[in-house]
Amino acid sequence: MQNNRLVIVGGDAAGMSAASKVRREQPDREIVVFEKSQYTSYSACGIPYFISETVKEVEELIVRSPEEFREKYHIDVRTMHLVLEVDTDKKRIRVLDKEKKEESWEEYGQLLIATGGTAFCPDIEGHDAENVFGISTLKSGINLENYIEWESPKTAVIIGGGYIGLEMAEALLMRGLKVALVNRGPQVMNTLDPDMGEIVSEAMRNLGVTLYLEEELVSFEMNNKRVSAVVTKKQSIPTDIVVLGMGTSPNTKFLKGSKIALGAKDAIKADAHMQTNIKDVWAAGDCTETLNLVSKQHIYIAMGTLANKTGLVAGSNIAGENLMFPGGVGTAVCKICKYEVARTGLLEKDLKKLGIDYVSAVIVSKTRAHYYPNAKNITVKLIAEKNSGRLLGGQIIGEEDAAKRIDVLATALTHNLTLQNIIDLDLSYAPPFSPVWDPVQTAARKLINEI
Repeated sequence: MQNNRLVIVGGDAAGMSAASKVRREQPDREIVVFEKSQYTSYSACGIPYFISETVKEVEELIVRSPEEFREKYHIDVRTMHLVLEVDTDKKRIRVLDKEKKEESWEEYGQLLIATGGTAFCPDIEGHDAENVFGISTLKSGINLENYIEWESPKTAVIIGGGYIGLEMAEALLMRGLKVALVNRGPQVMNTLDPDMGEIVSEAMRNLGVTLYLEEELVSFEMNNKRVSAVVTKKQSIPTDIVVLGMGTSPNTKFLKGSKIALGAKDAIKADAHMQTNIKDVWAAGDCTETLNLVSKQHIYIAMGTLANKTGLVAGSNIAGENLMFPGGVGTAVCKICKYEVARTGLLEKDLKKLGIDYVSAVIVSKTRAHYYPNAKNITVKLIAEKNSGRLLGGQIIGEEDAAKRIDVLATALTHNLTLQNIIDLDLSYAPPFSPVWDPVQTAARKLINEI
């Protein structure tokens, strides 16, 4: 074994960010990447837009191919190789070559685990039917696109009202399907407070999506090895295809017995350098937990931004540098047709669990000066600590570039700013872009009166 050999498990955002960084810093280092699919370094976040045909060719989602990594960067990428086991005592991994159907042990000097997340799939009859799709990998997106092209489905039922559910609803509406969505909560988007989630639910109805709220998938009705209906406790919903948007869990089951410590939702525990509790073993991306900078608790959140950042941090430290990942504030944004949805920080339910005394306020404003043509409504909700006025969370719903205003609030949360600090920010203004008081500052002005 060469002690200098770096083995990376997972060839997408975090894994290949790390591999590329190590290659830049250590041109002669042996780097081997094992990837279970045939693709590397692609944008999973772009899959709904490939389904909607906004992105015309799947190749546009691929940042670098396995061949490019091998030939240009001299990184030994082995696709269609699934890692089954990690033996940290002997510093080796057990790998299945999926094409040859052969297993082997591969030794490492240093190991990075970047296996990402897995779309949750209920263990019920029909979950693996040919017209049931969990959108988590590029291959799954290609499978759905091919099914739409070849089978011309007319109806779709989406299970789950989170980010994937909303984005896939948009994609399928754009492809001309009649879309229904089943969600076990009283409103879609449980990453928003219920009052804001209600706005999104109504917007989806306005777009023609049929919502089945406070209902849960119980079973599938089958016909010729295909799902013909989604069954809840209340009804049976006929459908041509099913899309699973029930959340993501860290892909860490293969680590059982490895002695690598797991944390929130069985995600890998890693320190600020992305190093695990085992010497010479790092972890990055959607298989790891993240420190929430507002609550100071470790949570599991699968986001492409965090995957790329933690991959870079891991690669830097593997290459001998000293870089740290501080954590995040849970910022996310998504779109369904003309409606944009964004959130950052903590929700009211989070603050109640933490026992933090808080106040909140909601305002409705305009995306531009009220007199400027095509100004659209924007709803902003802010949550702050009752005594100090420190910002704790924010949510935005609106049209026409409304959602990117969440970045102001994410910056404020990262640096512990108060409502007064937000009011004092010298934000840009011109009638085509904003009212003279930006909506996030208007919300802060309203909420500060509650303090």
